[in-house]
Amino acid sequence: MEQAERREGTAGQDVPGPPAPRDGRPGTALELLVHGVGGTTPAEMLDDPRTVRITGDDVAAVFRRAEDADAESRPEDYRGRPVPEAYVWCNLTSGNGTRALWLLLLPFMVVNLAHWMRPAAKERIRTVRLYGLLVRLAGLSLTVLLVAAACEVALDLVAWQCAGTRACAERHSWVGFLSPVVSDGGWWSPPGRRLALAAAVPTALTGLLWYLSLRTWRAYESQQPMEREPDAGEGPGHTALGRPGFWYGRRLVARLRAAHTAAGLLTIAVAVGTPAARFDRRPGGSVLLDALGWLLLGATAGGAVAVVLVVCRRGRSENRLDRSLDRCLVRRLPLAALVLFALTLLYAGWNRPGWASAGRLPGDPAFGGIALTQGLLVIALAVVAHLLHRGLPDARAALRGLGGPAVVMLACALGGFMSGGVAQRVSDWMDGTGTFLEGPPVLLTWQASVIPPLLVVVLLLCAALARHTWALARAERKAVEADLAGEAGDPGRTRRIALARATATLTDRAPLLVAVTSAATLLLGAGALVGALTTDQVPGEAARGTYAVVHGAAQTAQALGSWLIGLGFILFVTWGRRAYKDASARRTIGILWDVGTFWPRAAHPFAPPCYAERAVPDLTWRMATWTRATGGRLVISGHSQGSVLAAAASWQLEPAARRRVALLTYGSPLERLYGRWFPAHFGPEALASLHREVDCWRNLHRRTDPIGGPVRLPGDPGPAVDRAPLKDPLTYGRTELHPLPAPVLGHSDYQADPAFAEERARLLARLRPEVPAPRHTGAPASVPAADDASGSC
Repeated sequence: MEQAERREGTAGQDVPGPPAPRDGRPGTALELLVHGVGGTTPAEMLDDPRTVRITGDDVAAVFRRAEDADAESRPEDYRGRPVPEAYVWCNLTSGNGTRALWLLLLPFMVVNLAHWMRPAAKERIRTVRLYGLLVRLAGLSLTVLLVAAACEVALDLVAWQCAGTRACAERHSWVGFLSPVVSDGGWWSPPGRRLALAAAVPTALTGLLWYLSLRTWRAYESQQPMEREPDAGEGPGHTALGRPGFWYGRRLVARLRAAHTAAGLLTIAVAVGTPAARFDRRPGGSVLLDALGWLLLGATAGGAVAVVLVVCRRGRSENRLDRSLDRCLVRRLPLAALVLFALTLLYAGWNRPGWASAGRLPGDPAFGGIALTQGLLVIALAVVAHLLHRGLPDARAALRGLGGPAVVMLACALGGFMSGGVAQRVSDWMDGTGTFLEGPPVLLTWQASVIPPLLVVVLLLCAALARHTWALARAERKAVEADLAGEAGDPGRTRRIALARATATLTDRAPLLVAVTSAATLLLGAGALVGALTTDQVPGEAARGTYAVVHGAAQTAQALGSWLIGLGFILFVTWGRRAYKDASARRTIGILWDVGTFWPRAAHPFAPPCYAERAVPDLTWRMATWTRATGGRLVISGHSQGSVLAAAASWQLEPAARRRVALLTYGSPLERLYGRWFPAHFGPEALASLHREVDCWRNLHRRTDPIGGPVRLPGDPGPAVDRAPLKDPLTYGRTELHPLPAPVLGHSDYQADPAFAEERARLLARLRPEVPAPRHTGAPASVPAADDASGSC
């Protein structure tokens, strides 16, 4: 976008806002273009190198062609055509290199998605709130897991094991000042002081997450939507996306940020204080220190209860703009946790003669408790989701309404993978020979060992899907040949077109892949937890003395799992580092965030920021102020993810303004992805209500498009929305207009299809104030009807 602003002439210059129409002349029509994932430039969207910024900033803005900058003052020049505008929002997700660091927040983003995946429900408010509560608790467990992993690395592997072992301390000289032997009893050598110093690492991580959450909220999500009253009498199919406060979750994010920050500090306090308290409870220990240890642990438990209670409270109002903050809670809860943490450091650092570190820190019960809690939360969430789905069945909902629990399971698996990968790599680095350190907790080794069988299950499923796709591609060849209309066939081209159609259907099979992966992860994770708790040995040692094939399989899984988790973590870090320096790789990550960060942060405050809390108010303000100031009507044209933003912004409009808006969507995932995975907000009734409330809606799609698809409105919602699938490629063979073979476009270049111009002309004809068109009729007489236009707008 910044390159597009530096065009010749007036490119990139701010111009005054549009003036109101004069002398009662009819308002000018507006076409507002919204791009999809990956982004583009204003020049490409408007097909003109000379563009000007009408409103906005360097992050997101509305552009026009230079010649259209003062279109409102010349309405006579636009009687037969609209004023094109482009809303460019790509810098919200794929801007500078620091966005690549958001990869570390991937588990938080995934669990936040699950919050919005609940099935649609009517008059089951308590069950709906229970669903949200369980997801928020799962998000809290991920924060505790991340901080516990940092404690495992810094406190256990470095400060406790390596600094307490002479061979390791001599090998890593930077640890020498912590070693009682190497430092000759230096001040930092007692175990408690070592732990207190090492606690700076997880504390810095917690502080960094708090800072990023606060900073990104100010940069992205502090934009206030338009002030308006909620729609009186919510009709059938009403979606929460139309409520005035939906895109302004300031209060909830602030509450959750305070709770998760406190949870991180309390986790560190437990990791530092527990070893000291266990030493003080030995016979002959200090009575005063023992009493102080019990007091601190009791206060920590009380703080944990307070954190859970805060997370259990919803704290979000969508029926109005909730500008108030629970300032007392937001400030005092983290501060109290910080004070308790500081007291724990002082307690652990007190001199204790005879205390020496040996073995591992007592971390196995902690990681086992987190894993057990996460498994129980997933099971409970599945039960709640099933009850909601059974109350209002939706045949198109992914996994019969169990998409949310499956995604929570994947988020927990990602968190375990990342935490286990860090611990495993640091352990291998500190103890290259594998002889003088105990290593990470046994459970992490068991969890790494289940990765190979999980990969086998996933690969077998992928092979079955590939076989099915190949068979479908062979069947599609006949359909492609039937579309030739007498043209000479080309077997190679026919195969390519058929394969593109078959491959595009893989999107519809994603629920099967998610279901199998989540179920296998849950079962294998449960087996790993049972094995670690019952044997207290790594898989290879636990299988010793059994059948040779069992022992060999356990050793292979353990070695291969450790290698795979290390390789995966290295690739993960490498990708993030490459994306930090490489704009093309950063754009790929930006596409991931385009899809994953559309939803507000409602389950995890440390998830990447929601760009829609900036983009949707931007679009709403632009559409509302245009219709109010000019009296004109507009077409909002959205491609791919842009169509989702267009729909969300249309829901936010006042009913009177919404009736002045026509929707043109193409390559749209509104039903195919959002409707299936987020049925409570984009289900069939919600989309049908949007169709009823806007002036008109037309949708274009292709059979070769792996993302976009038809809207499939239920019943008889009125004028048709979906046009018949567009032809792709535009021509099969070579013609005079297309002397070279036309490409298979798939998800791109919808505007290159003549059908796009035809549908846009039909919608714009309805916008002419001097020729109003009734809603339930065909196309206006001045516009040629399309081949499938019967019953359309």
